[in-house]
Amino acid sequence: MGLEAFLPVAFVIGYLLGSIPFGLVLTRLAGTQDIRSIGSGSIGATNVLRTGSKALAAGTLLLDALKGTVAVVIAGYIAGPNAAMVAGLGAFLGHLFPVWLKFKGGKGVAVYIGILLGLFWPGAVVFCLIWLATAFTTRYSSLSALVAAFVTPMFLWWFGHLALAALTALLTLLTFYAHRENIKRLQTGKESRIGEKA
Repeated sequence: MGLEAFLPVAFVIGYLLGSIPFGLVLTRLAGTQDIRSIGSGSIGATNVLRTGSKALAAGTLLLDALKGTVAVVIAGYIAGPNAAMVAGLGAFLGHLFPVWLKFKGGKGVAVYIGILLGLFWPGAVVFCLIWLATAFTTRYSSLSALVAAFVTPMFLWWFGHLALAALTALLTLLTFYAHRENIKRLQTGKESRIGEKA
């Protein structure tokens, strides 16, 4: 199989990895309520935190990030950087729209970080620093994610990583789409802050 012919396979590998709903799996194993019935209804770490378990939230964050990292590393090892980026996109879409959950998944922030870790780790550091700075000043997880996602492609473009900047620009658009309800709540002052239970 040629490298270009592997690209659809890389996308499918990424999608299947990305669609593993670790937040839902971990909370069910722990015996908590269905996280889709609380808070934003998301399967991501921020919503898992609303169960009151920091350990479950941390585990979800780590495993969701690793989905993106593993996808790009495997595809990159087999067929190079283009396949890695395609797998990263697949992982992101898999997390947002998992086939197992009727295409209703998470917001993609941890997977975004994991993809960056696998492709260009300084980009992940920039994303995390911006997220932390925004979260520290506002205590809004959603706003922190939106700001970090907005700045990261510009950082990558500025330092000459044009293909990765294009990929992350697409991930950013998808991130804003996934956070559309959060954006409405931010505008009306009804968005929950980090650490608040449902």
